[in-house]
Amino acid sequence: MNIFNKIQDFKSNSPTTVTLGTFDGVHLGHKKIIERLTQHSPDKHQSLVLTFFPHPRMVLQEKSDIKLLNTIEEKAELLEKAGLQNLIIHPFDQSFSQLSAEEFVKEILVNQFNVGKIIIGHDHRFGKNRSADIHDLIAFGQKYHFDVEQISAQEIDEVSISSTKIRNALQDGNIHLANEYLGYNYFLTGIIVKGKQLGRTIGFPTANLKIEEDYKLIPQNGVYVVKSFINEKEVFGMMNIGTNPTVGGQTQTIETNFLDFSDDLYDKKLKIELLHRIRSEEKFASLEALKEQISKDKIATQEYIKG
Repeated sequence: MNIFNKIQDFKSNSPTTVTLGTFDGVHLGHKKIIERLTQHSPDKHQSLVLTFFPHPRMVLQEKSDIKLLNTIEEKAELLEKAGLQNLIIHPFDQSFSQLSAEEFVKEILVNQFNVGKIIIGHDHRFGKNRSADIHDLIAFGQKYHFDVEQISAQEIDEVSISSTKIRNALQDGNIHLANEYLGYNYFLTGIIVKGKQLGRTIGFPTANLKIEEDYKLIPQNGVYVVKSFINEKEVFGMMNIGTNPTVGGQTQTIETNFLDFSDDLYDKKLKIELLHRIRSEEKFASLEALKEQISKDKIATQEYIKG
């Protein structure tokens, strides 16, 4: 897959079949659109997704505290797996938001992308103040000679999915529902760094995951069953997301105790998938009580993996 960091970097002599949107999560609803884009494009058309960063809400809503399901790198990985040929991640700013609907169509879709066909969801709006809809796009298609295909509400509603629903599920700790909507296991990607190494003192050494992107959504605090691929081997573990209140912690950490694994992971980049939530984070009366609970968590993790 070819990745471009702004619209102006992409130029095609052959026609393109285009879709556009934020595609946060690249969930099952998004995949219906991508599947249509990659599998039902006319012959000799290149498939192209135009997406944006920052998320438009980060720019247009002054107090937006939206967290995203994917980092830019994660989104690109998921779109490539879906079979996409070209991805443009365009910087979204106030200037871009002021483009009129026709300026966007003529200057970008037609002149820059050589659009032959555009595929959009049933409720897509575009242009300054999101003023244009599917009917305007069809009219522009007739004027500038490209086809417009709409994914019907019925098709999208068959899976009844939105990125907002997935964010809400993760913030509620409902990892099963989030994974069902996504069509894959929600995952966190980061570098393993040194923590306070408290886990070692109670017999449960942990890998401390540092995520650089502060906009990435971290699920509700608690203990989760997780898995990762380390040195091309599937490894399971239990992850604690929280502040470690038993020892007076104040800062959220993401720590994973991998089962049957003892290799040094410092400075390695890991992708860790969340499978199941065992319990909420708790403050225990002593380290001994915490150790006892973690032993129970380990048993629960092993039983989940067996099941």
